[in-house]
Amino acid sequence: MRLDVRALALTFGLLWAVSFLLMAAANQVWPSYGTTFLALCDSLYPGYAPAGWGSVFVGTLYALVDGSIGGAVVAWVYNRLATGRTPAPTAEA
Repeated sequence: MRLDVRALALTFGLLWAVSFLLMAAANQVWPSYGTTFLALCDSLYPGYAPAGWGSVFVGTLYALVDGSIGGAVVAWVYNRLATGRTPAPTAEA
């Protein structure tokens, strides 16, 4: 079985972007929520700082790209490692 690289990249990207968006939006409403996670994202994503809704939008775009790249890499590595493997024999009754 092969994984569809484009589909997995889009899936990972959307999941990571929505997760980031929810965390950053919650931080805008409750400023003490998720501060450690958002500080980590601040150090990873240039242009993002946990201050203001514009920054939430920038961070969400970074998360979409970051998650998409991660999903594409996972699918590509899986497909490379799974190539040439034969399926396990099934027990016949």
